[in-house]
Amino acid sequence: DSLEANHEDTVRFLAAKLYESGKLSLGQAAQVAGMPKWDFAEILVKYEVNYFQYTAEDIANEVKRIS
Repeated sequence: DSLEANHEDTVRFLAAKLYESGKLSLGQAAQVAGMPKWDFAEILVKYEVNYFQYTAEDIANEVKRIS
């Protein structure tokens, strides 16, 4: 029913945003959303959340590390 669908969307949205903020790992967020990680990646796209959570500083540090 409509209420249940809204509840699922809300939980998935919150899980995606908690992942985006770094409060949950990908696996934890997928578990909160009640789905496998590979399916949760589609939820991230839906809510415009990047799958990879790297800042420009993180990338620069990695480049320095491997150079």
